[in-house]
Amino acid sequence: MLVKIGVGSDNLILTPAVFKLLERVGERILNQEGASDAELSVLLVNNAEIRRLNKRWRGIDAPTDVLAFSQREGDTPLCLPAEIDLLGDVVISVEQATQQAKERGKCVNEELAWLLIHGTLHLLGYDHLTGSQKKRMQTRQREILAELGLGWQSRGGSSA
Repeated sequence: MLVKIGVGSDNLILTPAVFKLLERVGERILNQEGASDAELSVLLVNNAEIRRLNKRWRGIDAPTDVLAFSQREGDTPLCLPAEIDLLGDVVISVEQATQQAKERGKCVNEELAWLLIHGTLHLLGYDHLTGSQKKRMQTRQREILAELGLGWQSRGGSSA
């Protein structure tokens, strides 16, 4: 299992604790969801960058909090050695996470953890298009947060 955390915007100020937390969160999800051999990439960006990606890949010209790009889906699979299992990429807007955390009275690290869990669960096949899917995904997100000692009683927003 490998969780790679990168920064894709110059103006972000992040502490080493953020990187450690996100790595721990990513590893926990992969282990618990039976994907311990998978590789996960996490990219932390600003609103301008996530807006650019959101427009390019989803046709939505606005920033969002998290995007997930699967490496297991699509018409053209990657040609990689069999021992490499790329799950995908989770892109998180640190600016959006900071704003959402402030609105909810939470710390930014908890919001970043929530968004990483949300994006990774999408890569693992979870979704929230129907009521039952949404309930299943939210329940799993809360379980993972609680296991990490970051549990929330409630949370709304676009990644709920």
